[in-house]
Amino acid sequence: MKPYTVAVRALCEFTAKQGDLDLRFTPAPSAQEGIEGHALVASRRPAHYQAELTLSAQYEDLLVRGRADGFDAQLGRLEEVKTFKGKIERIPQNHRLLHWAQLKVYGAMLCRAQGLAEVELALVYFNIGSQQETVLSERHAAADLQIFFESLCGRFLAWGRQELAHRSRRDEALTTLAFPHGDFRPGQRDLSTAVYRAAQTGRCLMAQAPTGIGKTVGTIFPLLKACPGQQLDKVFFLSAKTAGRGLALEALHLLKNNVSALPLRALELVARDKACEYPDKACHGESCPLAQGFYDRLGAARAAAVSAASDGMLLDRAALRELALAHSVCPYYLSQELTRWSDVVVGDYNYYFDVSAMLYGLTQANQWRVAVLVDEAHNLVERGRKMYSAEMDQANLRALRLAAPAVLKKPLDKLQRQWNELSKAQAEDYQVLDGLPLKFLAALQLLTAAITEYQVEHPSEVNGPLQAFYFEAMHFSRMAELFDQHSLCDLSKSAAGLARTQSSLCLRNVLPGPFLRPRYEAARTTVLFSATLQPAQYFADILGLPADTAWVDVAAPFKAEQLQVTVAGHISTRYQQRRASLPAIVGLMASQFVAAPGNYLAFFSSHDYLQEAACLFEAKHPQVTVWKQSRRMSEPEQQAFLNRLTLDSQGIAFVVLGGSFGEAVDLPGKRLIGAFIATLGLPQVNPVNQQIKLRMDRLMGEAAGYDYTYLFPGLHKVVQAAGRVIRSSSDSGVVFLMDDRYGRREVQALLPAWWQLRRSEP
Repeated sequence: MKPYTVAVRALCEFTAKQGDLDLRFTPAPSAQEGIEGHALVASRRPAHYQAELTLSAQYEDLLVRGRADGFDAQLGRLEEVKTFKGKIERIPQNHRLLHWAQLKVYGAMLCRAQGLAEVELALVYFNIGSQQETVLSERHAAADLQIFFESLCGRFLAWGRQELAHRSRRDEALTTLAFPHGDFRPGQRDLSTAVYRAAQTGRCLMAQAPTGIGKTVGTIFPLLKACPGQQLDKVFFLSAKTAGRGLALEALHLLKNNVSALPLRALELVARDKACEYPDKACHGESCPLAQGFYDRLGAARAAAVSAASDGMLLDRAALRELALAHSVCPYYLSQELTRWSDVVVGDYNYYFDVSAMLYGLTQANQWRVAVLVDEAHNLVERGRKMYSAEMDQANLRALRLAAPAVLKKPLDKLQRQWNELSKAQAEDYQVLDGLPLKFLAALQLLTAAITEYQVEHPSEVNGPLQAFYFEAMHFSRMAELFDQHSLCDLSKSAAGLARTQSSLCLRNVLPGPFLRPRYEAARTTVLFSATLQPAQYFADILGLPADTAWVDVAAPFKAEQLQVTVAGHISTRYQQRRASLPAIVGLMASQFVAAPGNYLAFFSSHDYLQEAACLFEAKHPQVTVWKQSRRMSEPEQQAFLNRLTLDSQGIAFVVLGGSFGEAVDLPGKRLIGAFIATLGLPQVNPVNQQIKLRMDRLMGEAAGYDYTYLFPGLHKVVQAAGRVIRSSSDSGVVFLMDDRYGRREVQALLPAWWQLRRSEP
C-alpha cells in the first residue's frame, strides 16, 4: 500500500496540541517578517551551517517529511527557529509544547538519516522587534527521540490509514459517479467537458455560460470526476455571495443523494460572526466554554465529523453546529480544522484569494493538488480590488487620541501631525499622491510598534477601538509594502463639522491580477465561470490570468422568442435627466403590467432613483402591488423579500442594479415573468473612477480606460439582471432596457448574441 504522507507540523498539531483555544491578542510576525527573521538567524551561523534541511522518515505505512530550520554538524546541534513579537514569557505553554514536539520529530529523523547516537536540540526564539535570540537547548539520545517519534506516529497511524482507505473509496466512487440528472441540459455538457479538460491539462479556464443551464452542478461534477485521474486532493468552490454557496451545497446534496452514502466529505465554511455561539464572550478558555479545553476535545469531534461526512452527511452550517455542540467545541474553529480532511470546501472568495487566505496557505503548506471553482467570476474584479486595498480614516485617529492610554499619546500625536501635513498640502477634495507618504508611514510604523508593546503588557485588557485601529494600521502597512503601479495612493477630504475637515488615506488597488496570479499557480486548475465574462481579454487583464488560459463560450439553449427584449430608446436615465425620465418609465411599466399581469423586477441605478420611481408609480397606479428594496437588508430580510414573489402573486419589486437581487437569484416560471432595467449600469462618474480610468489608460492602453472602468462593468450588471427572467427551456418573459444608449452598436455588442432587440416608441 502507498504510504500516507504527513508534514511534521501537521503530525505534531494532530497529536501534541492540547489545552484551551486562546485567541487573546498576541502580536504575531507577518509571513514576510517570519521569513526575514529566519534568514537573519541563518546569516549569523557559520559557513558550514545547513539551513532548510529536508528530512523524512517512514514508520510502517506512514511517511513523515519536513524541513528543519538548521543543523550545525560540528556542534551536533539541530535548531528550530520561531519568530515572535513582545515578551517571550507571553508565548502560551501549549504553543511551546508544540514547538518542542516538532523539534524532537526532526531530531529523530536526523539521527536516523545520519546515524547519530545523540543530538543537541535547540529551540531558538527570535524577537522580531529587538532581533535578539533566546536559545533553549536539550540533549537527547537518538533512541529516546525514536521512541517519541514512534509514539506520535502510532497515535496518527490509525488516522492515516483511515484517510488512505477513504481516499481509495472516494476515488473509486467518483470514477463511476453518474451525472445526477441522467441527461445534461443543452449547453451543460459543453461546459462540463471544458471543465474536465482544464483539469486534465492543468490549465485555467474562463467559461461563459448563460444563466439557467445549471452551471453549478455542471462545473462541480466534472471536477469530481477528474479527481481520481488527476490525483486531486480537494476541490474549492468559491463564491462572492451566500446565494451562490447555497447553490453549490444543493448540488453537492444532490450528488451525495444520487449515490448511496457517497464517500465524499463536503464542508461549508461560514464567517466567524455567523458561526459564533457566544458573541458576547472572548475567544479563550477563561471566557468561552467552547474554547476551554478545545484541543482536548477536538480529536473526538473531528473523528465524528469525518465519519459522518464519509457516510453521506453534508457538513453544512447546521450539521457542523450540531456536531460541534455535541462535543462542546467551537463550530467555527472545528470547521477550520476540517478543511484539512475534506474533499470539497464551499466558501467565500476570501478564503483562497485574500492577502492571508487560509485555504491558499494550507494548499502551499501541505502541497495539496487542488482545483478551484470561482462562481460568478465577474465579481472577482471588485472583490479582488477590495482585498488588496487599504484605507485609514482621520476621524478614527482623532477618536482614538481622546480615549487611548497615556503611554500612546506621543506616537498618536506624531501620526496626527504627519496627517495634518498631508492635509495642508492637499489642493483638491480628492487627490492622487505622486507616491507613498513616507513620513506618514514611518509615524504609522512607530505607532503600531507602540500599540503592540502596550497590548503585550496588557493582554487581558479589552479595548475594541484600539484593536480595530491596530489591525487597520497593520493592513495598511502591509499593502504599502506591496504598493506598485497596480494601485493608487489617494487622499479624500470631507467636512467634519465645526469648520474642521478630516480626510481618509487610501491605497486603492486598481489591478488585482498581480496579487491573484500566485493563487492560480498554486492550483492544478482554476475555473472561472459566469454568464458575463465578455470581453474575455478584459477579465484576463484585470484578473491576471495566465496566457494559456482556455476559453469556452457556451451557446444559450434558449430561443429568441422565449425572451422579448425591448429597447425604450425614448428614455434617458443619465443623471441629469433622471427626474424627467420618471413619467415615461412609470407609464411603460404600467402599460406592460396591464397587458401581462404577473411578477416583475424593476432595476434602478441607486436607492434614491428607486424611491422616486416607486413613489410616483404608487401614486399613479395604487391598484398594483409594489415591493421596495430597503438599504442594508440582512440575508433573512432579502430572502423574505424574494419569498413575496410566488406563483400566485402579482406585483413589481423595485430593486437596485448590482445589488443582492441582480444575480444568483432563481425565480423560475411564474415567480418572475419580466424585468425593467432603468439604467445602463455604468459606475458613477466621479473623481475616484476618473483616476481609475486614467490608470487603466496607462496600464492597458489609452483606448481601454473608459471601457474597463465604465462600459464593461455596467453592462455586466445589466446582463446578470436580465438573466433572472429565463431560467429553463420552458420559461418565457420580457425585458425592457430603458435608456437610449442601448441603441448604440458598442453597447449591443456586449449583450447576449441570442437576444433579438426590438425598439419601443413613446
